[in-house]
Amino acid sequence: MSKRKKKEACCSGGFKTTCGGQALIEGIMMRGPKKQAAVVRRADGELEIKEQELHPLREKCPVWGWPLVRGVVTFLDSMVNGVKMLMWSAEFYPEEGDGPAQEPSKFEKWLEKKLGSAKFTSLLITIAVILGIGLSVVLFFLLPTLLGGFVKLFTDSMLVRNVAESVLKIVIFLAYLAICSRTKDIHRVFQYHGAEHKAIFCYEQGLPLTVDNVRTQPRRHPRCGTSFLFVVIIVSILVSTVVFSFWQVDHFLLRFGAHLVMLPLIVGVSYEFNRWCGRHDNALTRVLVAPGLWMQGFTTYEPDDSMIEVAIRALELVLPEEKGSDEW
Repeated sequence: MSKRKKKEACCSGGFKTTCGGQALIEGIMMRGPKKQAAVVRRADGELEIKEQELHPLREKCPVWGWPLVRGVVTFLDSMVNGVKMLMWSAEFYPEEGDGPAQEPSKFEKWLEKKLGSAKFTSLLITIAVILGIGLSVVLFFLLPTLLGGFVKLFTDSMLVRNVAESVLKIVIFLAYLAICSRTKDIHRVFQYHGAEHKAIFCYEQGLPLTVDNVRTQPRRHPRCGTSFLFVVIIVSILVSTVVFSFWQVDHFLLRFGAHLVMLPLIVGVSYEFNRWCGRHDNALTRVLVAPGLWMQGFTTYEPDDSMIEVAIRALELVLPEEKGSDEW
């Protein structure tokens, strides 16, 4: 397929599915309307599969499905579920050089005894999610706010400070993705990410899910987590610029606190923006999603056939029985 045709396929197509996924360690997790499936290729070459039924949170509490609110709920749910699946996939691949399984520490044994195995695992997942969110807040909000404060050494202009913080957010985000993509293990994860996108594209084009058909599809997809994160950064820039143009906050801690307070709104708006772009296909939406597609150059790489097989298997497991019920 030519580059032009790939681009056209990326930006068009009559069918858009709500099915999506996440790359794991040597595997892929796919989510459909009713089911979730994670498929990992074990060291012996065989596939390990984990399936489960999905029960949307909005079914338990309709408020969670309201606009803006659903974005925050979906983001947190994705974080928790993503960490669970990553931990599960990591079980099949101990770190090189570790040798035999190491004996748990006394503290780990004590926690498992007091909490039980399930609660102990839940605690680990909670800690991992908190650390993940904390790292994102530090890198993309705290650090730009801190570094932006040095602008005061040269000018008292609040506009210049806002622009400096905005530029720093984008630079730090790009640097973070570039560094991650150069790590050997993460590079393989990003190859599985590419396989996930290709499989989704193949399904949306109405083609049989075969390795040959999937291989020719684009690896950059407009409805991707990378694009969502980039939108979060851009929306945070726009919101903070508007807020701080009226509220002249100079103190570093106050500015950082304001960023945290605005974060749920930023995530909610970003989700609604991605949702709107996902439902429409026109010149405007193509321009709006273009930066996110470009960013995926850091987070997706061409997969090999074995990775494509994993993506196909994971997608097949979550496709709805009723044709069209997963249409976006």
